[in-house]
Order: sequence, then C-alpha cells, then structure tokens
Amino acid sequence: MSGDTLRHHRTTWVTACPSDQLSPERGVAVLLPGGAQAALFRTFDGHLYAVDNVDPATSAAVMARGIVGDRDGEPTVASPLHKQVFSLRTGQCLDDPRLWLATLPVRERDGTVAVAAPEEPPAGSGS
Repeated sequence: MSGDTLRHHRTTWVTACPSDQLSPERGVAVLLPGGAQAALFRTFDGHLYAVDNVDPATSAAVMARGIVGDRDGEPTVASPLHKQVFSLRTGQCLDDPRLWLATLPVRERDGTVAVAAPEEPPAGSGS
C-alpha cells in the first residue's frame, strides 16, 4: 500500500485499540480491510505513527515487533529481522534508500486509537 493508494481510494478508520493499552515504544499490529496490516506505535513524546507492517526486505509481517528509536531527531523503527531503520514519519529506510514503508494516518479520539485504511472496493467492481 502506498501513499498514492490512499489518495485514490476512500478511506475508513479502523479501530486499533484503547488509548491506554498502547504502550510507548511498543508496536501493535492492526488488521486492515482486505487483509493488509499496519504497525502502530506511540513514541515517548506521545506522537502516534502507523506504517505498513510488512518488512519490505523480507516480506514478513513483523514491523510491529520492531525496535523504536531515534536517529538525529527522526523517530524510527528498526526491522526485527535485518535491522534496517525506517523513519516513522515518512516510511523511508534510512539505511537503504531503495526500501520504504507506506505510512498511514492515525487519530486518537474518545480514548481510542484508529488507523486510516483504504476502503475495499465494492464486490465485482474490478478495481
């Protein structure tokens, strides 16, 4: 899923978890419509980020288990498999410019965290 995908499709908010159950620097995997997954994080400064849960180097759905950190002020997550470091803001891999993670909008309302995901196309639409 790329940022372009979100711009061309309607989005829906998928409830991820109660706010008080999202611990800082620990990821949560969120199942999205159509079977895609997001990795959701809250940093120690309270910012929320969601990126694709699939590690682009290995195609394994593991990014929610990544190591959250900081590189020169940029909030990051390192893949738990080969340790490539990705910006949580942009999804760009800071170690290999050929790799990136899609980023997804996140919101917190009424004690619940939600991730925006493209709506599934209607059955039989062919798109």
